[in-house]
Amino acid sequence: MHERRIPEWLRHAPAPSVRGFAMLAAAEAVARGILISVFPLRMYQALQDAALVSQVYFLIGIASLLTGLLVPFLARFLPRRWVYVSGACCFIAGSLLAIDGSAMATIIGLTLTSAATVTTFVCFNAYVLDYIAKIELGRCETSRMFYSAAGWTVGPVLGVVLLKWWEPAPFLVAAVASSTMLLMFLAMRMGNGKLITKSRRAPTNPLGFLPRFFAQPRLVAGWLFAVIRSCGWWVYVVYLPIFAIQSGLGEQLGGIALSISNAALFVTPFMLRFMQRFSIRHAVRTGFLMSGLLFGVAALLSGLPWLTVLCLMSGSFFLILLDVSAGLPFLLAVKPSERTEMSAVYSSFRDVSGILTPGVAWLVLLVAPLAAIFGAGATALVGAWALSSKLPTRLGKTGSRPVPLPEPAHTDMVPPSAKEATGSA
Repeated sequence: MHERRIPEWLRHAPAPSVRGFAMLAAAEAVARGILISVFPLRMYQALQDAALVSQVYFLIGIASLLTGLLVPFLARFLPRRWVYVSGACCFIAGSLLAIDGSAMATIIGLTLTSAATVTTFVCFNAYVLDYIAKIELGRCETSRMFYSAAGWTVGPVLGVVLLKWWEPAPFLVAAVASSTMLLMFLAMRMGNGKLITKSRRAPTNPLGFLPRFFAQPRLVAGWLFAVIRSCGWWVYVVYLPIFAIQSGLGEQLGGIALSISNAALFVTPFMLRFMQRFSIRHAVRTGFLMSGLLFGVAALLSGLPWLTVLCLMSGSFFLILLDVSAGLPFLLAVKPSERTEMSAVYSSFRDVSGILTPGVAWLVLLVAPLAAIFGAGATALVGAWALSSKLPTRLGKTGSRPVPLPEPAHTDMVPPSAKEATGSA
């Protein structure tokens, strides 16, 4: 009697590859890239008040922070695959809900997509560490950036063009992209991997390492660099489009500017060479000083809107230089025995900047026009430049500890980093 055998690929799913993770990141980049320029516009259209927009983003930032803290807790009781699926479903639901266009639907939609972003981000990184060998992590990150670059470059301008053509269009595209991301995730069958098992010991509580964190000034300084860099992206992604509308430059300018800025991702290899030639300290100081000065000039020239926009766009180029370099002082200062716990503490910079920036903007708008927010951002960036003078002169040069490749924050802001800051992008 002939025995029928189940194909090997059905009985044992192949281990996810670097290319698989890169394609998953590319689908997410399309969804977030489309919405990163659309949500600030839709929020301003619905609320008609920049201060009120800041209040909403402030509250959503708190919700995003709480969600990020809740994900490890949920993973103790739910399989990680279902946590990821839940996040992807929230992205789909938030995109579809925002189609309604009302203020409440837009706020809830942004909240859901922000929660989805942090949820899938945490799970994605955990899966990468499970399935990708340490020696392949650099190639995995490089592939993720390469596959995501198109979504982050084309997405912002395409989002505002589609919004003007037919308002539901960008949200439908985001829903389709996030649905594709979910289907790709299910096809990769990572939930069946033998590494996805219940831990025998309680997960480490990052809060328990805060005293050790604050006792190490270099770690605190490195974290502040990440927070301030992310705040700069928040200012650029959220408040530049609103400024463009108030100045009569049109609703599409913000998306166009962000797409042009994200295109600078393709020159990051040259930025890396600059950093390797002159040292991490020099790259960090250059990035903070030039972005701070350009943001400050943008605030002073607010009466000339086009010059303000050009200054902000030029400043964003140096924010990308900071994406390449400003995370390294922290990473190089972490003790190997505390790397996991301190990385968890470090990752809080996204949520902190997502609360701090709209909170400060809210206060600024009580007493000053919107352009003053650019000045506040400039003050923070220049302050980080002054703080960076304490960095070792030869940090990252030959003879120092090996320099790891940092993850670009702005590709994940939305306005969260340009991608990460808001969480929806």
